[in-house]
Amino acid sequence: MPSGNEMMNYVTIIGRGVPSNYEISVNGNIEPVADSLEETTVISEHAVEGTIETGVHRFQFSGELANVHVLDWNGTPASESPSTPAVHVDYGLAVRDIGN
Repeated sequence: MPSGNEMMNYVTIIGRGVPSNYEISVNGNIEPVADSLEETTVISEHAVEGTIETGVHRFQFSGELANVHVLDWNGTPASESPSTPAVHVDYGLAVRDIGN
């Protein structure tokens, strides 16, 4: 696993009050930030999946974001449902920039 200095990219999933599932994959390595550990399953060094209803799940990663797949509680994809979580991606942030 790369050191924290190499994993300067972040993806944040923000719940909108509806149970939802997500899967994120990258072409580098990805790991949950400490506050997201309980609701997240690490599939491999390159992918994570989880569920969210409210709150925020954050991940740090190296490389580029390869895929984000988000579904609401009944399986409707993000492009067709206003209830799916919001997804934010930030490249090149230092830990101090995100408040950790």
